[in-house]
Amino acid sequence: MTLRNVWRNSFFICIFSFLLGACTNHRSSYSTSSSDYPYSANYDESKYSLMMPQKISAKGKVIIVDPKVYAWGAYENGQFVRGGIANAGANFCPDENRPCRTTTGTFRIYSMGDVNCASKIYPIPKGGALMPYCMFFHQGESLHGSPDHILSENNISHGCIHMRIPDAEWLRYNFASVGTKVVIEPY
Repeated sequence: MTLRNVWRNSFFICIFSFLLGACTNHRSSYSTSSSDYPYSANYDESKYSLMMPQKISAKGKVIIVDPKVYAWGAYENGQFVRGGIANAGANFCPDENRPCRTTTGTFRIYSMGDVNCASKIYPIPKGGALMPYCMFFHQGESLHGSPDHILSENNISHGCIHMRIPDAEWLRYNFASVGTKVVIEPY
């Protein structure tokens, strides 16, 4: 099965989940035409990059996620390197009948996957949801890629941090490593 078909199948799972209330509407400014699926080349990351501090007090590499402004930033020795849109865990997940908020605090990446990373839990009951370029930081919660049509200014996940696929790929292969600090801001 090609990656494109896998994403198409994931899209149908999201549509089904949307009908059950687990997903939100896609951003109308994002294109999902076949020429740029599953992400849009027209995406403007500057809106979200500007929501993150451009300088912090830190040594080494740090990834900060601020669910209040739906953004993430990568920092090296306190200097902003790259950022973009990010979604965190939802206030409530109807399929589990419980809150799904991402755990806030400071963590370290302990495991990393590739483009084929997939959930062992979601969708319930068998898992299989794609989590490309996953970077696990706390008890199964990870930073990972999601198609642009799923990303919105709304925290909608089961606890993971969703970001654009090209951003997750860049973080995975050009910035993060096992041990990289991850800070999830309170929301």
